[in-house]
Amino acid sequence: MSINASSRATGVGFLAILLWSGLALLTALTAGIPPFELLALSFGVAFAASLAVLGRRGPSGFRAWRQPWPVWACGFAGIFLYHALYFFALKAAPPVEASLINYLWPLLIVVFSALAAREALQLRQVAGAVLGLAGTAIVLLTREQGGAGGADPLAGYAAAAAGALVWSLYSVNNRRFKDVPGDVMGGICGLVAAAGLVCHLLFESWVMPSIAGWAAIVALGLGPTGLAFFAWDHATKHGRLALLGVLSYFAPLLSTALLILSGQAPARPAVLVSALLIIGGAALAGLKSRKTQTA
Repeated sequence: MSINASSRATGVGFLAILLWSGLALLTALTAGIPPFELLALSFGVAFAASLAVLGRRGPSGFRAWRQPWPVWACGFAGIFLYHALYFFALKAAPPVEASLINYLWPLLIVVFSALAAREALQLRQVAGAVLGLAGTAIVLLTREQGGAGGADPLAGYAAAAAGALVWSLYSVNNRRFKDVPGDVMGGICGLVAAAGLVCHLLFESWVMPSIAGWAAIVALGLGPTGLAFFAWDHATKHGRLALLGVLSYFAPLLSTALLILSGQAPARPAVLVSALLIIGGAALAGLKSRKTQTA
């Protein structure tokens, strides 16, 4: 793949990061809805949207779904397990600490992508990742905590770390399926929605969303749990994984900015410091070396 094509794919991945930055705000608008119910409904919207798009092509639109089981297993395991672990972590442990541990996944992508390519990490990549992690820590650790510390902090911390590991491994491992069309993500969204529904029926009680809640669910399904995964799938198959890992640090920063602009959180000087660290880290890691990075 050419350098320009790799750069374009990385740009598509940044679109996913931008969409994920709205996850916290949209989730806040669905207050009271149990996590697995929200998982089932939002991914159900994503599945329905993919059916509508692929259905316009007729039967040939679903030809991409004829894939060997490892393709389906990788996508389902990465997306469903990550969200299940993430939701459990936020329920069992203090949200700020759990989120901080979970946001180790961008750093792990930088490390794992270099290992997968059998290359040594470059100093600029390490420095950029550390700056991004520091900025993320400031964003999360300076957020006001709104309640008790959770029912089982140690289990929550373990789940958050496991979620980070799952998502980083999925993102790097997805490179193996670079020849698989992204349309298969529609079917994977359907599997995730079905699994979320099963878990909801087993562990939760139904809560009827309000009109605003339904609007937020549709927005989630079309954006952070819909288009974002199609974009990330393309980016991890064809883009620069190490740079994607560092660019992912924009997600917590932009998420906090949206919460501030919407009045959900107060503005604080720490946000500016975090912005400088995150943007500086992304710029540093993205500098071109003499040896072009394609992994």
